[in-house]
Amino acid sequence: MASITGKTVWITGASSGIGEALAYELGKKGCNIILSARKETDLLRVKSKSPYPEKVEILTLDLMDFKGMPAKTKEAVGLFGPIDILVNNAGVSQRSLIVETDFNVFEKLMDVNYLGTIALTKAILPYFINEKNGHFVTVTSLMGRFGSPFRSGYCAAKHALHGFFDVLRMEHQKDGILVTLICPGFVQTNVAKNALTADGSQQRNNDVATEKGLPVALFATKMIRAIENKKYEAYIGRRELMGIYLKRFFPKLLHKVVLRSTVR
Repeated sequence: MASITGKTVWITGASSGIGEALAYELGKKGCNIILSARKETDLLRVKSKSPYPEKVEILTLDLMDFKGMPAKTKEAVGLFGPIDILVNNAGVSQRSLIVETDFNVFEKLMDVNYLGTIALTKAILPYFINEKNGHFVTVTSLMGRFGSPFRSGYCAAKHALHGFFDVLRMEHQKDGILVTLICPGFVQTNVAKNALTADGSQQRNNDVATEKGLPVALFATKMIRAIENKKYEAYIGRRELMGIYLKRFFPKLLHKVVLRSTVR
């Protein structure tokens, strides 16, 4: 197992939830950390609460600014020198039925969750190739492996990430580049509150499954373990992880189980 201690890690979606918790746990390991999200005030709060704030830098980032990614990446590399790990964590979920959802909601889900992540990945890839070192850690979801009602566009974007990063791993293994896909189940974050509804507005309320999910600090420690073990994929959650195996071996049973569930 390779230790993450002392590595330089760039985290997107670092202003809350998984990204915030990950920043604190990496801070305990003496990592140099670059925090990115859209809101600087939130990033400053996370930095101030970090174990070693002097080892934390802030770089605001909007995943929908595709063309700005090369300049942002150059700026990121200038903060601590070569970046060892990019954590593609930023994203937005969905809670709406297909028939009721405006098309522009699907566009935004794909732009943020897939295309923005790909744009940033493409921007840093030449640096990783040049260094013969680099680890892409992309937070997808169990929804990247199977579907659930009210999450069609979100599922589509997460499935797309799996396809892209599986191929990136194949094409750039020769360059010393690693890829780990992290697939969360239910985690105690604001993902449900921030989820897009049919007209693109936020849902603004939580759900029982999310509230009863894994504590986010525990999730972050499990995520770090998966990174250090250089996992190709890691499924992190509770009973909902059974969906992975049902999808593989008993897809019709999974279909029935999901339809019977009250998760929204």
